[in-house]
Amino acid sequence: MTDADPARLYRTVRLIRRFEERAIALVRSGHIVGGIHPYLGQEGIAAGVCAALGAGDLVTGTHRGHGHVLAKGADPARMMAELCGRETGLNRGRGGSMHAADLSLGVLGANAIVGASPAILTGAVWAHRQRGNAVLGASFFGDGAVNEGMLLEAFNLAALWRVPVLLVCENNGYATTMPVAGAVAGTITGRAEAFGIRATVVDGQDPEAVRQVTAAAVARMRDGGGPELVEARTYRFDAHHTFEHAVRLEYRTPQEVADGRSRDPVEIQGARLSPADREAVDAEVEATLDAAVAFALAGPEPDPAGALDHLYASGLTARGGS
Repeated sequence: MTDADPARLYRTVRLIRRFEERAIALVRSGHIVGGIHPYLGQEGIAAGVCAALGAGDLVTGTHRGHGHVLAKGADPARMMAELCGRETGLNRGRGGSMHAADLSLGVLGANAIVGASPAILTGAVWAHRQRGNAVLGASFFGDGAVNEGMLLEAFNLAALWRVPVLLVCENNGYATTMPVAGAVAGTITGRAEAFGIRATVVDGQDPEAVRQVTAAAVARMRDGGGPELVEARTYRFDAHHTFEHAVRLEYRTPQEVADGRSRDPVEIQGARLSPADREAVDAEVEATLDAAVAFALAGPEPDPAGALDHLYASGLTARGGS
């Protein structure tokens, strides 16, 4: 059920990298309003985790969630249209950067609430299991979430009910600008181990290492092993949010960023391909994203008259003026 093809894994990493770079350009041009949280530098985690999941498995992400959605197989064109707020987007322009979802692929959504992703996934996987559906899931969250009560409640229920969820902590060293060393007592893996959850640390810059660790965890979970946590140690190459490009926050030294960039998941995975194969993948990704940007910018913006649609699962329409 896992995809160990190095070329396909490289394509996912490269696609996420270039998608994010194209999206940053669209923020600067004004086509994406409000900015984004770039995933640059962390691509190997989403790519490696999702390569080890089955087609029917579930995923929940974070405010930095484009990579999670793309790695699970979402259409880059519809994803880009979603970021641009177009009707042709994954969620008809209503989800945007931080709430994009594709239920047909098991992507229950990116999520802007810190620590909410594992709680949503634990409930969703548990519900599927109660119906006899043999699915599991992977939930991504950052190091800034590990002190949130909602996250710890999810740990507790997942462990208590033996829910097969992979809890993926993308530890990039900072919760916005707060260094993890100044925010987390003990260890991140220790948080999970306190609930009896097996915890593993992996090099998040190596997509293949992430895939292997995830594949082993997934195999154990499918065999009834209960939840597991993977702490993927990574580094965010760009800003926490694109607003930093304007305000120039100073919380990392240029040398630290340069050192962090020295281990690039795109280069690490790309080195596993021949130059010719890598060049072919790069060209295909560029063509895909050329088409994605064109598709996004050609799409219509939502009609303001429908702004209150989809507020209720029952289909109830809100009263005008409410």
